[in-house]
Amino acid sequence: MQTGLRILRILAILVIAGSLPAQGQDRPDAAAVERGRIALTQRGHLKKAWNREAYDRAGGQWGTTHPDPKTDPSGYQTAFNQRYGLHPAPYPNDGLPMGLRAGMNGGIQIDCMVCHGGSIGGKSYVGLGNSTLDLRTFFDDVSRADGQPAPLSPFTLTTTRGTVNAGQIAAFLLSLRNADFSRRRFPLPLGADLPELDTPAWWHLKRKKTMYYDGRTPQSSVRTNMQFIMGEKSLDELKELESTFSDIRAYLLSLTPPKYPFPIDSAKAERGQKVFLANCKSCHGTYGPDGKYPSKIVALEEIGTDPARAKGLSDGLIAHYNATWFGDHDKANPKMVGYQASPLDGIWATAPYFHNGSVPTIWGVLKSSDRPSVYRRPSSTGFEHYDQTKVGWKVEVLTKTPDISKMPGHEARYIFDASRVGLGNQGHTFGDELTDAERMDLIEYLKTL
Repeated sequence: MQTGLRILRILAILVIAGSLPAQGQDRPDAAAVERGRIALTQRGHLKKAWNREAYDRAGGQWGTTHPDPKTDPSGYQTAFNQRYGLHPAPYPNDGLPMGLRAGMNGGIQIDCMVCHGGSIGGKSYVGLGNSTLDLRTFFDDVSRADGQPAPLSPFTLTTTRGTVNAGQIAAFLLSLRNADFSRRRFPLPLGADLPELDTPAWWHLKRKKTMYYDGRTPQSSVRTNMQFIMGEKSLDELKELESTFSDIRAYLLSLTPPKYPFPIDSAKAERGQKVFLANCKSCHGTYGPDGKYPSKIVALEEIGTDPARAKGLSDGLIAHYNATWFGDHDKANPKMVGYQASPLDGIWATAPYFHNGSVPTIWGVLKSSDRPSVYRRPSSTGFEHYDQTKVGWKVEVLTKTPDISKMPGHEARYIFDASRVGLGNQGHTFGDELTDAERMDLIEYLKTL
């Protein structure tokens, strides 16, 4: 029983603040923003998942020599971060990377920055999706280093670095509660079957009216994100935390994307803006001081991207969610339409693209015939792996799908295969009719957002 509860705590924290929406005013007050920053970056909200020593002992699971965590803590942290796709914390964090922190009762746990804390060009950002994360390897290694069995999962957690199945985690946790929030010994058969996804950027939230990739949850909902800590919390405890989550939301609404760090050809960008206004603004909005975002949900038959996420959110899950405390104020929409066209602020930093991270570059988004189907992800988010021309990540395209069953798991998860469930790279062919010159101009404009 204790092992089961521990696994729930580990799963629960993954998306504790997965998409905290705006509520009430568009510009939250500065005091709320500061309280939210502290709550998000300096406080743990769940009990420990592992003893603190597990961090130091994890290297013993790698099968290779590694820096000693006692005599070379900096070298060990670099190796630790490389192994699991984590990044240095841009805030005080007791020597731990983003995504790890002290538990409420000591030890360590993961927090929302494990998915929503990324880096690019050697700089870490709160709210940038973590495109290198290997959560499966992390769970396995750290649990074994702590003398625990590797945690089991009743669904696919991740098959490739940078994606995670946050939606199915939430569905699983909700299935263990009745509508009155009493606990169940056996999960409800809610019928949800959600795939792994790319982690979206938090700085987009301020523009949206609805949230999540399918846009079926009102942006005004705070409680929807609190479902991810119910593996440990009672209903009364969740109610006590609601004001804290409101403050966290205020902080997230204050986040802004990093600026493109390389030179931009202003003449090309000006031409590209015209291409954008003629082809993209109806879904993705306009930018600048008078910019407007339409919060448009595009039908599956129109967008054509992998449908597994949109179709996997079952009627049973939506109905159960709406019957609980989570759906009291802001109910999820029972009708499935498709996917929300995302805002494009800071798009240069958010590769890979599409809701499942299946396309490495903006060029591939705009020219579907150039999208690789099987490729090896880069080893880091350093600029040596960044493509300034096509904007996104340089990848090693594989002409033959490797037999990952013969590879160690942490190596196999560098391989992206678009034939896997939910990871298709089809659809969004709206750029196929552009000329190559128009695409390059459009990409140059997108660098300015």
